[in-house]
Amino acid sequence: MLFTSNVDSPDPGPRRRTSPAGRERCEEERRMSQKHLKEAFISNLNGTSLLEISLSLSLAPLCLLCRGLLLILYHLHYGKPLSSRKYSLLLDFLVLVSPLLFCCTVLSPILFFMPTIIAAFCAGIFSKIYRQRKHGTRVPFRQIVKDFWEMYLDPEYIPAITVFRVYVNVLTSISILAVDFPQYPRRYAKTETYGTGVMDLGVGAFIFGNALVCPEVRQKSCETQPMFSHLARQFFSVWPLIFLGVGRLLSVKSIEYHEHTSEYGVHWNFFFTLASVRLAASLLLAIFPKNKSWIVAINLAVLYQLALNATSLKMFILHGSNGRDTRAGFLNANREGLLSLFGYLALYMASVQVGLCLLKCRNSVRGWTQAVCFLLLTVLVLFVLLHVSQACADPVSRRMANLSYCLWVVAHCLTLFVFFVVTDLMLVFTKLLVKGSSVPCCWNIVNPPSISKKHGTEAVPIGREGKLSHVCLISAINKNQLLFFLLANVMTGTVNILIDTIHSKAAFTLCILHLYMFFNCLIMYILHAKNIVLKFW
Repeated sequence: MLFTSNVDSPDPGPRRRTSPAGRERCEEERRMSQKHLKEAFISNLNGTSLLEISLSLSLAPLCLLCRGLLLILYHLHYGKPLSSRKYSLLLDFLVLVSPLLFCCTVLSPILFFMPTIIAAFCAGIFSKIYRQRKHGTRVPFRQIVKDFWEMYLDPEYIPAITVFRVYVNVLTSISILAVDFPQYPRRYAKTETYGTGVMDLGVGAFIFGNALVCPEVRQKSCETQPMFSHLARQFFSVWPLIFLGVGRLLSVKSIEYHEHTSEYGVHWNFFFTLASVRLAASLLLAIFPKNKSWIVAINLAVLYQLALNATSLKMFILHGSNGRDTRAGFLNANREGLLSLFGYLALYMASVQVGLCLLKCRNSVRGWTQAVCFLLLTVLVLFVLLHVSQACADPVSRRMANLSYCLWVVAHCLTLFVFFVVTDLMLVFTKLLVKGSSVPCCWNIVNPPSISKKHGTEAVPIGREGKLSHVCLISAINKNQLLFFLLANVMTGTVNILIDTIHSKAAFTLCILHLYMFFNCLIMYILHAKNIVLKFW
């Protein structure tokens, strides 16, 4: 098919050579064929069950727990923390990242057993630590529990917020490349219209994580500066996202990279969504009290859902203005990205309220235990509301970012956050068994606050982990999160251009994914080791 031969020619060799124009045309056809094949590979999917996604949320906290227990065990054996940066990076990657790569590819058929396996491994390490404590310093278990319950924690840093945001970034980076390989289950990819895929949750979790540390939550709001000045500062702060959105648009169109048009539209992309939501939220938070952001969120989500159900808005989003999926005109071309902004904005405002709740002064184990119970009760209520919303309104739809989607994302993000808080508390308890041991991105134990000290100090969810003596992969990614996400996107595009991903074998896929993630992590690790933060806006 690729040759222009003449069967009557006595010398067929030269005749079989394709002209430069013919070769270019054949290469173009092959590239277009690959483009359509990859687009079909990630289209028309229906997601997985709520149970499977809920179960998969425990994997990252269990990996974090395993890493912490291994570091405490190392300190118990050698009497000092792991100080080698090389081995620290290797341990972090193999324990924090590699298991997630396996679980979303070749181990996905046995995903339901993986949390149990990792939890059993963690239990074995804890048992070993408990048994091998020095005999002279042994304290009765009941006394350890009492000391733990009365312990005070550093109120200026909540590790679970940092870890949550970093892991959302890591899982997103894994998924955006892994989804192009056949070993990544189709049920985890983004759904076409309705359904709950792992990548659908990742989009919402990104919005949730950004809202947790927005300036309004960190008390850097217009309370200390004029409203106009505050809004101007917020407009300036999102220019990198707009720049990245334009850069992605131009690069994707210029190289004819495969796209899922029904995801955001023809010209829109997630960078534009992040920038638009951030700007709109800053405006709303300048108008309404930030502690009432949950009311704004409910009104936005409910009114948007009513518009979807009571008007032709839903049909417009799904089928265009002519009912035949037209993409003529800017609004038609980008209807999913533009109209879903209402849902994402509601999600952002709800997440701001969560952030304000989390940053209330809880500087004791007892206080955070009570907070975990409250969050679990909130999660239960959200799941009940999700069931009602899906039965009475619409199923979960990331494409429209409807009410059910907002409820689903907030419920699962709170669940994941609770898992990380419980993990931190377990590591704090284990550190009591081995005097002097430390775990990166874990709560520091502090002295009880004196009565004369001012109460109500609010925690700051960034930048405190630098106190540790050695570099941590979580801290490294946290310092340059936007760069990490951008690098992952660039590397994903590069791999897709160079490799026929959809016909790759399992071993080759695992090698590529590990090299890709290790390269991204190594760059962040080097930058952190040299104390370089590439943020100047």
